[in-house]
Amino acid sequence: MSRDAIFKFLFWLSIAAVSCFSIYVLNDMIAPFVVAGLMAYLADPLADKLEGKGLSRTLSVLIIFSFLATLIVLVLLFLIPLLAAQMDALLQSLPTIIDWFYQQTLPFLQSLTGLNEPSDILAEMKSKLSSDWQRTGGFLGLLAGNLTRSGLSVIAWLGAFALVPVLAFYMLRDWDVFVERLLLMLPRSRVDDVKRLASQCDDVLGEFLRGQLLIMLLLGLIYALGLSIVGLDLALLLGIIAGLSSVVPYLGVVVGILMAGIAALAQFQEWIYLLAILMVFGLGQLLESLFLTPILVGDKIGLHPVIVIFSILAGGQLFGFVGVLLALPVTAILSVLVAEGLKNYKASLLYNDKDEQPDSQSKT
Repeated sequence: MSRDAIFKFLFWLSIAAVSCFSIYVLNDMIAPFVVAGLMAYLADPLADKLEGKGLSRTLSVLIIFSFLATLIVLVLLFLIPLLAAQMDALLQSLPTIIDWFYQQTLPFLQSLTGLNEPSDILAEMKSKLSSDWQRTGGFLGLLAGNLTRSGLSVIAWLGAFALVPVLAFYMLRDWDVFVERLLLMLPRSRVDDVKRLASQCDDVLGEFLRGQLLIMLLLGLIYALGLSIVGLDLALLLGIIAGLSSVVPYLGVVVGILMAGIAALAQFQEWIYLLAILMVFGLGQLLESLFLTPILVGDKIGLHPVIVIFSILAGGQLFGFVGVLLALPVTAILSVLVAEGLKNYKASLLYNDKDEQPDSQSKT
């Protein structure tokens, strides 16, 4: 390897190391910027289409943000009262759930395992929950008390949350400018290769993120509708949790079945309802495999579920919440780069050394 090649390798390696170190050190601070960047990236194609119809970039971005803001407000006005009521019902039913577990499930587990009856921990938990609930006056009172005790953290969280749409607006408005300036910083000999790889990464990443978000939303709606048909009081809350958990393959099904199963047993106290819960999540998984994933994501991504799970766990372990946000986008980009590296490797003498065989035979 030549000296120039070694210098270039060390240069780009140092940039990657500094970037990773910066993300690690500034983990909490850059979270709003990461969220805003992802929002701007996802909305950029729509802004380009509006701009192509003759609108200015700023007006296109304003139209997109006005539509999204209206949609979010309407959804929140509909969801927040329902979710608050279901959270209230969940906290009120916790003593009943513990009592049911203590009287019904615990004897079965004792007969199955042969363990002695435990102490009155569960009874104490039930009494504690009942007294605490009466003292707080409901879920909103409990939430208000917690917010008051951690006021600084809440203010910081609300400030970061309020910063996201502002950052997303400016990032989306100047997205093409950012991309153009980034291309100007690249070595001139590599611009065409970088554009080609960036286009491939954009196809993979955009399709994956938009498709995955739609799948999570639709699965949440399917689960919530199915659980409401079963008659579960916490259908909407559990459906949303299971839908959001579907970002990790099969995690939404596992989490949904466990939580909905416990809620159904506590509400109906009949084991037959577990069959209905399994049917709801089985139907959701079937719809995802046969229709949602092939239509919304397709086979272009090629990310194995094991790779997705590993990337999310590794991102969270290395960089916390920011790492979880960046895990799937980075993995999708790396899949393109690895495929390009494998193609170059198979075209090199390291993989195919047939050209060296005649020389070795002539020497012999």
